[in-house]
Amino acid sequence: MDSPQPAPEHRSLAAPHAGQQAGQHDPWAAPQPRPAADGGREWRREIRDGALVAVPVALLTGVALGLLWVWRAPRVPLVLRGEDVLLANSEGQQAIAADGVFLLLGLGVGAVAGLVTFLVRRAGGVGVVVGLALGAGLGAWLAWQLGMMLGPTDDVVSRIAELEQNEVFDAPLELGAKSVLLGLPFGALLIHLLCVAGFGPRDERARPADRPPQWGTPPQA
Repeated sequence: MDSPQPAPEHRSLAAPHAGQQAGQHDPWAAPQPRPAADGGREWRREIRDGALVAVPVALLTGVALGLLWVWRAPRVPLVLRGEDVLLANSEGQQAIAADGVFLLLGLGVGAVAGLVTFLVRRAGGVGVVVGLALGAGLGAWLAWQLGMMLGPTDDVVSRIAELEQNEVFDAPLELGAKSVLLGLPFGALLIHLLCVAGFGPRDERARPADRPPQWGTPPQA
């Protein structure tokens, strides 16, 4: 009489296959947990980078654009006739030209600021972009205030008291369209974006040998 044969053992799906080497990728194994990223540290770093960009950009662009605007902006001539102050040239476009000069100079100064920011902070990041935008916007406002302060006096009443009849004097330097303040941040962000897109760092792609084997793909020798 034959003796009963022992029941065959069932291999567990989670058990390693025969001949499997240690460290080889096992498709049945549970994925290893990844360490959680320190979000608070990343945000602090972005805020610090943004502040380091915004402060010098605001100061340098504000001073540069303000001085250039005072130098290049056309003057609006006024004339005293009786008790009225009138335009010396009623068909003149000097007031509109002052806005256009501020816009063009703002685009140029902003382009230089965007290029310098990219060269200094080539790694980029959200903080750098936000800092550049805020700094350029604040720099445009500083340039506007500096230009009015260094330009012809805005105390027209005191100026009139010193004038004689039909004497021509310059009107205060002012912006008619406040939207031209956006020229500086627009030029800075545009040039910085183009520099990052063309010359910025690239993310390294994984080589085929570094990728985990897919289902149905035989392991490489």
